[in-house]
Amino acid sequence: MKVFAATLLASLLLLCNLAHAWKGFNLPGNVPAGPCKTQADWEKDFRVLQSLPGRFTSVRVFASSDCGTLANAVPAAIATNTKILVGVWTENGDHFNAEKQALLEAVKKYGHQWIIAVSVGSEDLYRGDTNANALASQIYDVRGMLWSLGAGRIWVGHVDTWTTWVKPENAAVIKACDFVGTDGYPYWQHRAVSSGSEVFWKSVNDVKAVVKNVKPGTEVWITETGWPVSGATLGAATASVPNAQAYWKSVACQAFRQANTFWYTLQDHLSSPSFGVVDAQFKPKYDLSC
Repeated sequence: MKVFAATLLASLLLLCNLAHAWKGFNLPGNVPAGPCKTQADWEKDFRVLQSLPGRFTSVRVFASSDCGTLANAVPAAIATNTKILVGVWTENGDHFNAEKQALLEAVKKYGHQWIIAVSVGSEDLYRGDTNANALASQIYDVRGMLWSLGAGRIWVGHVDTWTTWVKPENAAVIKACDFVGTDGYPYWQHRAVSSGSEVFWKSVNDVKAVVKNVKPGTEVWITETGWPVSGATLGAATASVPNAQAYWKSVACQAFRQANTFWYTLQDHLSSPSFGVVDAQFKPKYDLSC
């Protein structure tokens, strides 16, 4: 009976966690034409996301100080009941300090109920901008700052490519993280969309296996993936609206049910390749229902 009760409780907790999983989109600090987003631009994005079939109320931003991201996005998020996975850039000391200061000011002004978590850096290890020990130190630094502000419950982690997470030399970053954010794009791996789901989930499972070995119990979040509607053909990977639709149906719909997931991206119609799910008028380019 005790075993049954424990199993039932674990199952209920899992269902509860999945029911409250964060599902949303990555949003840059600039509008597609280039200028920094205003508070009104952020609010427009948030309301568009809430109007889509998934009724998305979660977003990931890449920066805190750049383009006044938090200064403009946080009041817009509060006005629309949107939650934010905050990004803090780490490239150099001055930039890192400016990013921390912007986060500190936002928490002091608005509290921390709008924060999902904080990612210290984004694909820094993949780009070779830093090393694991230096990045781990920055993660601890930001966590300590949040504790000093009474926001110690906020998880602090890092986002990087799946190919980076599986390298043994990056274990120090996993140990420093409350969560591990993994980015994976079968398109950039030159794989056909027909195998996109298999390729993507293998990358996620490979990261989970490494994280389980290094720091058991640490959650792996899907922080970037998507398929372009236009752009270059890379090997067997073809950018098109039908392929983006197929990838959404085979990956997004499953990911949103299984893990905290942030899709790339809402709108980027002037980019090539273009991954945006809405056009210049914020109309969906394909069926986003699941």
